[in-house]
Amino acid sequence: MKKSLITGANGHLGYNLTRLLCDEGLSVKAGIRNMKNREALDKLGCEVAHVDIMDKDSMSRAFEGVSDVYAVGAAFRMWAKNPKKEIYDKNVAGTRLLFETARSCGVRNIVYISSIAALDFSRLPAREANGYNKDRRNWYYNSKNDSDKLALELGRKFGIRTVVLLPSTMIGGEVHKLSYSNKLVWQIVSGEVPVDTNISVNWIDVRDVALACLEAMRNGRNGERYILANEKHTTIQDSIRVARKLYPEAGIPLPKKLPKPMLYGIATLMELGSKLTGKEPLLQREYLDMFYGLKQDFDISKARKELDFRPTPSNVALRNALRYLKEDWKGAVV
Repeated sequence: MKKSLITGANGHLGYNLTRLLCDEGLSVKAGIRNMKNREALDKLGCEVAHVDIMDKDSMSRAFEGVSDVYAVGAAFRMWAKNPKKEIYDKNVAGTRLLFETARSCGVRNIVYISSIAALDFSRLPAREANGYNKDRRNWYYNSKNDSDKLALELGRKFGIRTVVLLPSTMIGGEVHKLSYSNKLVWQIVSGEVPVDTNISVNWIDVRDVALACLEAMRNGRNGERYILANEKHTTIQDSIRVARKLYPEAGIPLPKKLPKPMLYGIATLMELGSKLTGKEPLLQREYLDMFYGLKQDFDISKARKELDFRPTPSNVALRNALRYLKEDWKGAVV
């Protein structure tokens, strides 16, 4: 039986994908960076291995006997004290190390998880054929653009079948630590969104992405990219309205709309504060420049046709995530 390995297996998508493959009766090796965080994976009954994408030796040991790799593990952070080192270098250098190790270990197939950050939004709906994001203002976005290109380049060079997936804002359970995206859902259901920043998102159920990963491994075309999203965006205002309707007793406030110059002023103060605290500011001028008024709409016809991708509608995915975090989530919010 072919063996599959998932990097970042205790993350949001990684865990849901590992659980899916185990449920399918496949031979699975769950790769994680910190072996102290293996408890949830042990309960799935799969093999757990130490995998650090910045450590070639750990990958060489883990990739032994593996034919299929799901490259899920990456730095999913929009801010860092040293963003080039902590985000860009990790994602790009980690991609190169992963493919080099895969070649030396005889891995035949890689499903590589990129992001909608690596798409050109200048023409909507965004589609794979539009090419890559030309906005170079954010280190995370730069890292996803460049690592996406690198994955395809190295796949061709090393003769490894490579399929690239570009998910949008993944939400929902089951989780053991809140992802960046689920933290936003938590803020919504907790009434912690103070102002309307005129930013929209494109919600997608993480389980739909996990299913698409499996289908991509089975039937995705070599060297192709596939958008995994819903077709239409959802504003934060509309997302809060969903939460208010679902939990009317919670008194979740609807944030006030502020003009962009005022938002700029707030962002400036938050950025100054972050230099003192060392914590990520809730709002940054860079985000406003990149996302203010942007409608994250996508053409997903390619994934529908070739991966049989049938995503849960955004409003349903959001309601499910709100219920999960409000009623079932017992962990800490860090």
